[in-house]
Amino acid sequence: MTAATRYDDIADLLARRIDQGIYPVGDRLPSIRALCREQGISVTTAQSAYARLEEMGLASARPRSGHYVLPRPRPRALPTVSRPAQRPLEVAQWDQVLTMVGSGPSADQPRRLGAGTPALDATTLKPLGRLLAGLHRDPDPRDLGYDSLAGHPPLRQQVARLATTSGCLLHPDDVVITTGCQEALAISLRMLAAPGDVVAVDSPSFYGAMQILEAHGLKAMEIPTDPRRGISLEALELALDQWPIRAIQVTPTCNNPLGYSMPESHKRELLELARRYDVAVIEDDIYGDLAFDTPRPRAIKAFDDEGRVLLCSGVSKSLMPGLRVGWIEPGRYRDRALHEKYISTGASATQPQRAVAAFIEKGHYQRHLRAITRRYQRQRDIMIDWVGEYFPAGTRISQPQGGFLLWLELPDSVDTPRLNERLAAERLHVAPGPMFSASGKYRHCLRLNYAERPTASLEAAIRRVGELAAHTMGPE
Repeated sequence: MTAATRYDDIADLLARRIDQGIYPVGDRLPSIRALCREQGISVTTAQSAYARLEEMGLASARPRSGHYVLPRPRPRALPTVSRPAQRPLEVAQWDQVLTMVGSGPSADQPRRLGAGTPALDATTLKPLGRLLAGLHRDPDPRDLGYDSLAGHPPLRQQVARLATTSGCLLHPDDVVITTGCQEALAISLRMLAAPGDVVAVDSPSFYGAMQILEAHGLKAMEIPTDPRRGISLEALELALDQWPIRAIQVTPTCNNPLGYSMPESHKRELLELARRYDVAVIEDDIYGDLAFDTPRPRAIKAFDDEGRVLLCSGVSKSLMPGLRVGWIEPGRYRDRALHEKYISTGASATQPQRAVAAFIEKGHYQRHLRAITRRYQRQRDIMIDWVGEYFPAGTRISQPQGGFLLWLELPDSVDTPRLNERLAAERLHVAPGPMFSASGKYRHCLRLNYAERPTASLEAAIRRVGELAAHTMGPE
């Protein structure tokens, strides 16, 4: 174990003790010397652990006195239940999505405070880097050709094993590896709906899925969504009664962008509605493994005994987006999913699949999840506190149950697309609310990312967004 990994582990241990009340707010934490004796570590490692605890916002140092436990963030008002249009709509907003995803990071690009990118500096990712380097340094000749259309068999086996943590019993042969979760969603929607058809979605909804609807001429039926419980089942049933809905597309666990995890009873009821109206459910579970609670919540797929649920996921949010490793368990639609995979991208790249399979098999994935979810939970609380301090009065803040994305509902007079225009002059960018709606709703809302470690620079950026948000209130 490296020294860097060691001090991360010690910081996580102290954080858990704070969570459990062993060290209450205001209490002095063990001295550097006491921590060294208890854990058998060096002074440098102990100091680094306390520095990390300060970054988490859990402790502060007092000169010649030691480290003390800080208060936790105050509870904030949640966003209101969404009220989208009560009819199917064509999707727009591509220009705003392109601004968000059109180019990678560079010196010329703004600081993207709302991007859906995970933390890539976690020390628990180092074994994955070594696996990838080894595959590139000494490639297996078989990696240089096409892999199985369904995906690398060892990876499909590991995906099936992982699925048990979400309550799903999958067979490796039923898993199809895709080029990211985005392709899994695209395959699902292409299979289930034709141009002009209607798909029910939660609202606000992931803009990537919305753009798939737009690209294939599908209409979105946005369903009111509660920031605690998720999609309104009453509104969904009414929509199923009134409109010829072909599929229900939801992100029920660690939702993007609202962050909620739908209660299990709600998931069961949603699946029962789908059975009653004989429609398929496309379940986007890309953030599910990043749930803060353990065991992680069960997927809707866990309750499906008809093959009605198409489970889409991947490692773009839990590991690295650049791997482009995703998967779909398409239930009764497997043969059609394989055909859609063939005509879109064919077999996915082999080496990333091999690296991810080995990373999971060796136990690195679960260890990474334990560390990164603790980190995200701390950083969520810090970001919520910053927003509460620096944003206009009346700002409502989501309380994510996992993942690394925060949804803000600002006063109605704030216009977030206009806010972004003003931020551009200072090389800052947020994800404005209209991106997450077919009709361009949520102009007074935005999404923030809290995966980046808290620093003075990040706090200053959040403060500036809040200041400019206040300046956009009211008429031009």
